[in-house]
Amino acid sequence: MNGFVGELIGTAILVLMGNGVVSNVLLTQSKGQNSGWIVIATGWAFAVLAGVVAAVALGSQGHLNPAVTLAFYALGHFPGNEVLPYIAGQVIGAFIGAVLMWITYLAHWKKTDDARIKLACFSTGPAIRAPFSNMLTELIGTFVLVFLVVAIFTKAVGTTGVLGPLVVALIVYGIGLSLGGPTGFAINPARDFGARVAHAVLPIAGKGSSDWSYAWVPIVGPILGGIGALGVARLAGMM
Repeated sequence: MNGFVGELIGTAILVLMGNGVVSNVLLTQSKGQNSGWIVIATGWAFAVLAGVVAAVALGSQGHLNPAVTLAFYALGHFPGNEVLPYIAGQVIGAFIGAVLMWITYLAHWKKTDDARIKLACFSTGPAIRAPFSNMLTELIGTFVLVFLVVAIFTKAVGTTGVLGPLVVALIVYGIGLSLGGPTGFAINPARDFGARVAHAVLPIAGKGSSDWSYAWVPIVGPILGGIGALGVARLAGMM
């Protein structure tokens, strides 16, 4: 139960703050409007730090990401009976976080005309729509994330306490800056899917489509990337 609650609250904070910074940059008449990609990447890094710290404090391992949970399970480093509670907590938490973000920026949805911008405040989308290429981008980004998460928690590095979440946040920051351009770096199926569901069901003025035809990309790419990263880490003797 602690795992479910920790993942739920941690992911809710992750999405509230992460999608919140996107809304701050994109929505009309927000004080952060047009402040750019560096602000978005920075905000997401702090969102990861806050979410992981909250989740760990509540008794979970701070995955906040089905790709991480499934990867560790696939390689025998996570108990099977915890997989569904963790993923359920992550998806529900992402939905809750997206709802809270929508409430936070409630006055700005009517002021924003572009439906694509409104969707971007909830879920990712490609700069150039090429689904297979977009999926590879998500795979590579998640591979880097999971591989480095394994690396920083090995005996060689020995990152413990709050320093661990801080380093993970910096890794996400780096991924956003260097690999985030093509797809917006979901690198997390729950973060994208849960918030996309929120976009679909919330009464957002002029919201348009939730783009479900693209939704598989930020699910399949991160899952394959996470499993691949742990497979390479195992072959390399890191775990």
